[in-house]
Formats: sequence, structure tokens, C-alpha cells
Amino acid sequence: MNYISKLTAVAAALALSLAVVPAQAGAVLDRVVAAGTLKVATDANWAPQSFMNDKNELDGFDVDVAKEIGKRIGVKVEFITPGWDIITAGNWAGRWDMHVGSMTPTKKRAEIFDFPAVYYYTPAAVAVHNDSKAAKLSDLGGKTVGATTSSTFEAYANGDLTLDAAGAPPFTYEFKPGQVKSYANSTTAFDDLRLGDGVRLDAVISSQPSINDAKKAGYPIKQIGEAVFYEPLAVAIEHGDPEFKTKIADAVQAMKTDGTLSKLSVKWYGVDYTVTK
Repeated sequence: MNYISKLTAVAAALALSLAVVPAQAGAVLDRVVAAGTLKVATDANWAPQSFMNDKNELDGFDVDVAKEIGKRIGVKVEFITPGWDIITAGNWAGRWDMHVGSMTPTKKRAEIFDFPAVYYYTPAAVAVHNDSKAAKLSDLGGKTVGATTSSTFEAYANGDLTLDAAGAPPFTYEFKPGQVKSYANSTTAFDDLRLGDGVRLDAVISSQPSINDAKKAGYPIKQIGEAVFYEPLAVAIEHGDPEFKTKIADAVQAMKTDGTLSKLSVKWYGVDYTVTK
């Protein structure tokens, strides 16, 4: 066998060996599968998306979605509850693997994160105290408005919201607050609003489901006007593991196809938010 023939034979053998060796998963997926545990970051105080129930266990729509993704990947789920600003800052450093907490996939956030799948769409709305004299959204011009820090709600209040994800409908700014107060989560903002009209806040911008849940819990608040914007909400992971991204996307797609996502939405919201209206 001459030199060229030997090279050809070696190349063929190498190609055959590569063909039969299974593709390796990315670093995060490898770690998750090896540990048998998917660490998921979410909020511990944002009902009905995620909250501590009477058994002191995390519960809610986002929690159920995360558990279902873990089941379809074949691992158990462990929840971590860092602050929203910590989650959105990135640099997770393996403290958690995935975020399922209703994050809007914007171009700015895409500099840090991959968004394997949008799993539902939700309206954002404005709540006021039941004693508020505001009859329409424009009446809140110059007022003090609360919103979760680093959220799309806060961005809307500051007139700096960009919704550039696929499927996000256009929106307009209905009022310009005089002051925007930042909170760790919507519940703490509602806590200030419930103290009375104008005592600490005149209004809170949050998700419509969270406003409805607070009302059911006895908070003396009401929604004013229609939804101010609609946002697609996605699972988030950090850049660097396309295999992990694909695995999550496939799991969510299967949940859409077999109706699991729709059932979970109706269970927690009474409405199917997994499709645009």
C-alpha cells in the first residue's frame, strides 16, 4: 500500500469511528444529566406564577412548567429563588441551570441569554387602590407608580420598554408617572398599594394574572383600563450549550403539542395564555 493509499485508509477509518460515536452533550446538559437534577431559578413570591403554598412548597404555573420540562428531560427539578435583578444580571456560574420565571426575551437580554422556547403570553396591567379616583389610565400622569425592579413593568413605567421578541404586539404609553418606585417583586408593591390610595403608591404595574390573584387574596385593589402591553414569556438559559437549548425547546414543543401547556395555563389562570388572541 503506497503513502496516499494509507492516508486514504486512515481517513476512512477515522470517519467511520466518528460516525459511530454518539454526539456529546454540552457542558450544562452533561452536568444536569450526570447529577440527575435540573436547578431552576424562579421567584418565591409571585403568585400565581410561583409562590410558597400552605405546605411551604413552591407552587404555581411557572413551577409546574419547570417540573414538566425536567420530567421530559428525565431529571428531577430543584428550585433556587434568587432576586430578579440577580437572575437577569447573568453570570450564574452554575448556581442554577435554567430560569423559568416569565422572562420577556428582548434583544438586550439576548446578549446574555438564550431563549429556547416561549411558553406563554401574558397581558401587563395597572392596579390602583379601590379608593382611587382615577377613572382611566391617563389619570395616573404625574403619580407614584410601583413596579418590580429590572422588569418590563418598570421599563414601561419609565417610558423605556422595548418588546422586540417575535409575536409581541405593539403598544403605546398611556401615562407618564411622576415617580417610579422599584420593588423586589409585585407582591411587595401590592403591599404598599393596599395601605391606601396615595399613601405610598398610586398604582402598580404588574402582570394581569398577578393583579387578579392579589384581588382574590383580599387586597383592596382593582385594575384600571385595559392591558397596557402583551409580552411573550420564555425559558432562559445562559449562552454556550446548544444541546441543552435544543433539549428544552423539544420538551416545551411537546408540551404544546400534547396540550399540557394549555391545561396548566387554564389550571392556574382560568385562561389559555399559551396562544396569542
